[in-house]
Amino acid sequence: MANTFKGCQAVNVTSATTVYTSTGFDSIVLELDISNTTSSGVTASVEVLDSSASTDAYVVKDAPVPTGSSLQVIAGQKVILEDGDSIRVTASGACDVVCSILENVN
Repeated sequence: MANTFKGCQAVNVTSATTVYTSTGFDSIVLELDISNTTSSGVTASVEVLDSSASTDAYVVKDAPVPTGSSLQVIAGQKVILEDGDSIRVTASGACDVVCSILENVN
């Protein structure tokens, strides 16, 4: 099966939101950006949910995202998601999330 690039987005994230789940294959998270869309500063957290180990691990926890700015959480390094694993984002105020994924990785 060929690799497939995929973009995923979530808008107005204020509570724990699953942004992406790798279903039926392994995937690589290439980039994940969080943009503050409010008129005040917020904090944001990103977790990897490992379904086979039944564990959750933070990539970043309660990171500040100032008004009118963004936080590049994953860039340069790669995060591997096995089949069934997910990325979850939580924010203290409305944020938009953009994520770039490489699917069907062997």
